[in-house]
Amino acid sequence: MTKISVKNIKGEVVKDINLENSIWNIEVNDDALKKMIRLQLDSMRQGTRKTKSRSEVSGGGRKPWRQKGTGRARQGSIRAPHWRGGGIAFGVSPRNFTFKINKKERVLALKTALTYKNKEKSLVVLDNIKLDTLKTKEIITILKNLKLSGKVMFVTKEESENLYMASRNLGNVLVLMADELNCYDIVNADVLVVEEEALKVIEEVLK
Repeated sequence: MTKISVKNIKGEVVKDINLENSIWNIEVNDDALKKMIRLQLDSMRQGTRKTKSRSEVSGGGRKPWRQKGTGRARQGSIRAPHWRGGGIAFGVSPRNFTFKINKKERVLALKTALTYKNKEKSLVVLDNIKLDTLKTKEIITILKNLKLSGKVMFVTKEESENLYMASRNLGNVLVLMADELNCYDIVNADVLVVEEEALKVIEEVLK
């Protein structure tokens, strides 16, 4: 078991708890993590690019001139690719960039991301992250008390409107619930701040 200190929002150590080694201290698998991040990024691609082929361009319903006797090259349609205004040969079409990853690989990738945060000492556990108001200065005070800088991600057990509203004006702060945890946001954050109850949820799901 790996020990970690639990702090309050004032930055004071409240107690120590043990982390599940099967989640926070595994043998990392960079291939699974890279694959999962690529899946997330690819799923955000729209893939709506489109060009018209010769069958989709309007016009060209009749043969431009007769087959023989004109002295010119034979043509079947003025909308062939080599004509001005014609269709595009081998043009791009809408595409879905997503691909599938099996469940075990997804779990392994998530555990790898969490292990990296623990080994890098970038994991902070708070006993509670409930705010009384939705003022931004409250979240700024918490960041100062915990001496946090860079990109900070807060993970809560339940939806916390005050925390979300207080942090939405800060470009370096992200708030997610435990069931929304994902590899890309974990890796993208410099510090992972997890509520103690949310930590229990994560360990219960990934155990």
